[in-house]
Amino acid sequence: MTAGAGVLLGAGGLGTAGCRQGASPETGADLSSDAKAPGQFEVPLPIPPVLKPTRSDGGTDYYEITQKIAKVEIIPGLATTVWGYNGIFPGPTIDSRSGRRIVVRHRNELPVPTSTHLHGGHTPSDSDGYPLDLVMPVAGAVHQSGHGSHGTMKPTKVSDGAKDYVYPQDQRAATLWYHDHRMDFTGPAVYRGLAGFHILRDDAEDALPLPRGEHEIPLMITDRSFADNGDFLYPARDNTGRSPGVKDDFDLGVLGDVILVNGAPWPVLEVDAVRYRFRLLNGSNARRYRLRLDKGETSPFVQIGSDGGLLERPVRRKAITMAPAERYDVVIDFGRYKPGTELTLLNELGDGSTGKVMKFRVARTARDESSVPGRLSQFEKLDPAKAVRTRDFSFERGDEHTWTINGRTYAPGKIFARPRIGEVEIWNLDIDGADHPVHLHLDQFQVLGDDERAADPGLKDTVGLTAGQKTRIIVRFTGYEGRYMLHCHNLEHEDMGMMADYEVSS
Repeated sequence: MTAGAGVLLGAGGLGTAGCRQGASPETGADLSSDAKAPGQFEVPLPIPPVLKPTRSDGGTDYYEITQKIAKVEIIPGLATTVWGYNGIFPGPTIDSRSGRRIVVRHRNELPVPTSTHLHGGHTPSDSDGYPLDLVMPVAGAVHQSGHGSHGTMKPTKVSDGAKDYVYPQDQRAATLWYHDHRMDFTGPAVYRGLAGFHILRDDAEDALPLPRGEHEIPLMITDRSFADNGDFLYPARDNTGRSPGVKDDFDLGVLGDVILVNGAPWPVLEVDAVRYRFRLLNGSNARRYRLRLDKGETSPFVQIGSDGGLLERPVRRKAITMAPAERYDVVIDFGRYKPGTELTLLNELGDGSTGKVMKFRVARTARDESSVPGRLSQFEKLDPAKAVRTRDFSFERGDEHTWTINGRTYAPGKIFARPRIGEVEIWNLDIDGADHPVHLHLDQFQVLGDDERAADPGLKDTVGLTAGQKTRIIVRFTGYEGRYMLHCHNLEHEDMGMMADYEVSS
């Protein structure tokens, strides 16, 4: 295992190295694969299968997912061991309806505990995937140590072998995703494959003439490095998953050298010469992307949605910049290109192997009955004047191998805020000399912006902030009482303490 180009940090921070020409530096350490790199644009884009309910009653659909170890072929000719939902990576897509309750039973056949978080879900606290709300393996409980001061912590809840996660889905249509959220081990668990799409639909979105069916495709973009036997290469201090921590400088973030889309390296998608809707998810541990097409019109992306669903109006973009965990819903019109045209999706924040993502090949003409209307949706714009309080949160480097919020590493049960249901609050986010994608559980927020960052047109649950940046978010807390979390979604930062609990009450 080698750290290829060295440690990369956001400008103005703890130090910089390996800055790429034409790209801004990132927070993380490059990890070079031992396996020979697969060829680019040689394999077709896979589409994760849609999970079917095992049964339904008048108001609820029931699903079952088994978390287990499996062998899959990612690099042609090599078998990769994955920890997968139903043994696949990405996991199966849950395609569901707003307002229709679902129950997902997760059975844990892995050798370690898990905790599943529906990212972006408006979810009761006991199904939110709190990091110490653990599902033990079916083989029985295992001992695990915690990171730093976490070593003596005990689970807040324990389920033996399986747990039913209940999702009322009382929220608008959106692209959500689910992933493991176990205390101190989110990074290696997601890296090994524990991530999947959860798509929520509603009647208002269905009424729009947007691309659908085979012309609506989820794209989970991740980066990974590979050992010489084909397994994922992750710089864990303990590969059993029972003792936390990463080696060397990788607590800054792990940056892989192979770009995967839906689990395939630099794939190719043959498209009709029509509009396509792509549900983009940055599923990487630490890597940011600035996505751009290598040819064609100057603003080929029509953004129609964000983390929390459709925008009010479409926005044309030359490029899409995505921090870990962010989602962008975009339409690309391939009808502007002749059959035979090839377009490469580039990553302007990468170079070499990480500078390209996938390829589109326009295969044939086709009739296109879709369109992007000038008005997509409506949602309440929260008024800053109605905020009952303002809170400040600073995201900073702590001691060696720790990251902090307001000067503290994570301590479960230490409550940083106590908002009340129905109240509107403004939270000021102040970022140190590293990149931090900040994620809020329970409710979507709006980015007000300030001198450091422009306001955002959509509803968000994750905001990607670069080194030294500040912003303001505004949120109304709704629905459920209980303990929730604010944390960085650079997964190595999260595992090293950059989390905080808040508690919602009536």
